[in-house]
Amino acid sequence: MTDTVTNGYDVIIVGAGPAGLCAAMYAGRGMLRALTIERGAPGGELLNTDLIEDYIGFESIKGWELAQKMTEHAKKFGAELATDTVERIRKADDGWFEVATARGRLYRAPAVILTAGGTPVKLGVPGEKEHAGKGVSYCAVCDGAFFKGEVLAVVGGGDAAVEEADYLTRYASKVYIVHRRDRFRASRILQERAFANPKIEVVWNKQVLEIKGTERGTDHLVLEDTVTGERSTLQIGGVFIFIGFKPNTGLVEGHVKHDAGGYLVTDERMMTSMPGLFAAGDVRSQLTRQITTAVGDATTAAIAVEKYLAATREKEKAGVAS
Repeated sequence: MTDTVTNGYDVIIVGAGPAGLCAAMYAGRGMLRALTIERGAPGGELLNTDLIEDYIGFESIKGWELAQKMTEHAKKFGAELATDTVERIRKADDGWFEVATARGRLYRAPAVILTAGGTPVKLGVPGEKEHAGKGVSYCAVCDGAFFKGEVLAVVGGGDAAVEEADYLTRYASKVYIVHRRDRFRASRILQERAFANPKIEVVWNKQVLEIKGTERGTDHLVLEDTVTGERSTLQIGGVFIFIGFKPNTGLVEGHVKHDAGGYLVTDERMMTSMPGLFAAGDVRSQLTRQITTAVGDATTAAIAVEKYLAATREKEKAGVAS
């Protein structure tokens, strides 16, 4: 039950990954009263990434370290962070947004920047749920060290799958990349790195039908050839699933324009079809989702919020004057 209502903010930022932290920093620079709400530690997906090698200015930096630097930078400009889980965002009849959280708080502000990222897409096959945390994982950095000396499988063919497979070879004796097609979608540099790694073997044109194991954990996958339909098994001690993720846009009540994947469509100011609701980072429909694009979105969104609020106040003054 909501028992606390807070009205003292200009903007609520939902999520404290790179986009949320950057938005908080720019909101602070713009002298906006902003609150950033994050369900866990600040950093978002940075905390699930070992090495960052494509963020300009840092040839190589640990994910947790970059998250820490971003958090400290945002706090330097007065960023206020709250640890809580946002459950609902709705626009009230008076035009203000209401952000309800799991801890029974209701925050109200005239603008919201949604930077809530997404959640991993599940395979949806038998055994996946039963073995979650017992051989089935969606985070190599989080769980890789638990599989020292094991033979592992990574399911997927995009950047995350190929990059995390390479990371897992520091622990595993062998890593299979199971991909339903005959070529990867991952970037060329990641592909070349994987092909050059003697511990990685690619299993082309195969999809996972079932994850089998015992109470102690997984022990093999049941595969189906996507060309011939032939079934086979793959002996493994753990499986890491990287087949994409679903944007956390379901937090918003009411219709907001989105693409076929559920990502929010914005204008050049990062504002959605719901006036006052801005989106940045992985929740937004765009060509690529990188740290650089996330902070770029957030920069635009935070500055646009400042201008949006100023324009709104001018309209209100004009309305009173008339």
